[in-house]
Amino acid sequence: MTRFPEPLPISRQVTRRRLQRRREMHYAARRGMWLRILIVAVELGGFFFFGSDALLVDGLASFIDIGASFLLLLCIYLADRPPDRGHPHGHGRFEPLAGVQIGILILVLGLWTAFQQIRVVVGGDPRPPISPYGWMIPLLAAILLELCYRSLKKTAEKENSPAMVADAIHYRMDALASSSAVVALCLGAFFPRFSHLFDHLGAFGIALIMCVAGAVAIRQNVAQLLDRIPSDHYFDLVRKAALSVEGIRATEKLKLQVYGPDAQVAIDVEVDDHLSVAEAHRLSQRVRRMIQEAWPSVRDVIVHIEPYYPGDHDE
Repeated sequence: MTRFPEPLPISRQVTRRRLQRRREMHYAARRGMWLRILIVAVELGGFFFFGSDALLVDGLASFIDIGASFLLLLCIYLADRPPDRGHPHGHGRFEPLAGVQIGILILVLGLWTAFQQIRVVVGGDPRPPISPYGWMIPLLAAILLELCYRSLKKTAEKENSPAMVADAIHYRMDALASSSAVVALCLGAFFPRFSHLFDHLGAFGIALIMCVAGAVAIRQNVAQLLDRIPSDHYFDLVRKAALSVEGIRATEKLKLQVYGPDAQVAIDVEVDDHLSVAEAHRLSQRVRRMIQEAWPSVRDVIVHIEPYYPGDHDE
């Protein structure tokens, strides 16, 4: 060995997978955003036509979520930027940071809405009964939101995006909120004298659902910001990729950090003790490449070489 070994570049497969991730997430977020714009327009129109507070609160919740989706799109773009001198580990924490902000926004709005509905119920509502046909609007919204939730959640879990998971949860919560409005307005249709009471109770139920959605989103995203360990699936994935490299006899310590689109891996691998430093270095490069091919979200891999002795891990 007369010169330093040539580095192994990141394969095109990894680069293509990262670009595909960003495209799929942008498409899912944009599709959901346009759906929410349609729902907001219909529900706010229903509020002015039927005078239902449940429709108003449901529409306002979706309107706030549109702003959250804009924030999500921005943070997906920022999080996907490559590492630089000031951020050697990348910018992946933009995604969970966006998720926390979205969660706080939804939680605060839910608390404020719940307070307003209690205040109105206590003070009384002198308006005439609500139309018995108002329930059709939130029913349509609930169906569309549930379908969008399932699509977005599938993409979020596939791409391991906590911010998109938080956004998907909002779709499910919004679908439940719209269902609450359906129940309230249906009860109002059967009991017109108490239609406004049921309407306010429905709006209060929507507010509670928003509070739960916000709290869940905050919890999930804070977990990534605080470096909570990922699921066992990723540990198994990394170990299997490392052991697939010829010459790697075993793995020992393994540390993973996951935040947004990025992951960092630190792994100890064991090789035959007679290998030269140069040969062990080439093996570590292959380990890094195999891990990144198996898990394209991995930005960097630190490989620590240790000598292998049969039976040294036996109890």
